Amino acid sequence: MAEATKIREVSAKELNNELNSNKRPVLINALAEDAYIAKRIPGSINIPADKANVIKSVVPDRSQNIVVYCANSDCTASPELAGKLMDLNYDNVRDFDAGLAGWKKEGYELTGSEV
Repeated sequence: MAEATKIREVSAKELNNELNSNKRPVLINALAEDAYIAKRIPGSINIPADKANVIKSVVPDRSQNIVVYCANSDCTASPELAGKLMDLNYDNVRDFDAGLAGWKKEGYELTGSEV
């Protein structure tokens, strides 16, 4: 797996700005499907960390700007997924380390069955 030190991070403000621009990244929730259904950042897709290989059919362009996230900065799913994507030769992968908790803390909207 790719070294954690090589995984670039993005802040909530940077991510929000990108999501509202014409350079919108593919935003991936790395949690299990039930957690994704319960709570997620609007516009994100779900690829659990243990199912990284499905990225090939979802995002065939390996130069695509991708941001992964999970629950919070203690959650290991998004750095794990980011490392796996880098191992699959996706070269523009970043981790939103603060995750759902950081997104909510900054006052941004969440969606899902538990929101």
